Amino acid sequence: MKLRYSATSPYVRKVAVTLIETGLDKNVERIPTNVWDPATDVGKDNPLGKVPTLITDDGTVFYDSPVICEYLDDLHKGKKLFPADGEARWRALKLQALGDGMTDAGILRLLEGRRPKELQWDKWADRQATVVARAMDALEDEADAMAKGPITIGHIAVGCSLGWLDFRFPELGWRKQRPALADWYDDFADRKSMVATAPKEAA
Repeated sequence: MKLRYSATSPYVRKVAVTLIETGLDKNVERIPTNVWDPATDVGKDNPLGKVPTLITDDGTVFYDSPVICEYLDDLHKGKKLFPADGEARWRALKLQALGDGMTDAGILRLLEGRRPKELQWDKWADRQATVVARAMDALEDEADAMAKGPITIGHIAVGCSLGWLDFRFPELGWRKQRPALADWYDDFADRKSMVATAPKEAA
């Protein structure tokens, strides 16, 4: 398999963590991809022009991170990151949606800040910051439950989102108001899969 990736994408990190947690990490060739480069050919694999994009050995292409992660989880025989059914499945998918949605809002805020100053819309950026804060408040309420039971795709999505927010917005200072979430994240960030996939700018 081949994975088109960016080293700073939180969605790519979700896939990378999933690969390690499922034992499939060595089965994938990584292809660095800059989706913002006008010359990029990512569109030939993914019409959305995004990473992550997974290309299987038979040429099938999967996108984006929720689909790729579930596909990978189906390939291994160990404990599943996507529970098969019942309350556990819906809880994992809800947490994934919350983590991904928090990331979505953070990225919109980041991109707004990269526009020329005269074109930036402060109200829009503030709205995204509010979404992130609300998501963190909801996760603070979930933190004790998140600390129990096996790891799921929901934990991975939340962990990768918080890691990316720390990377891009270190000034947020979210831990003081959300101590339970901070404790959960500090423990989760120590997992081998998280340490190995920490975001970093390309050299």
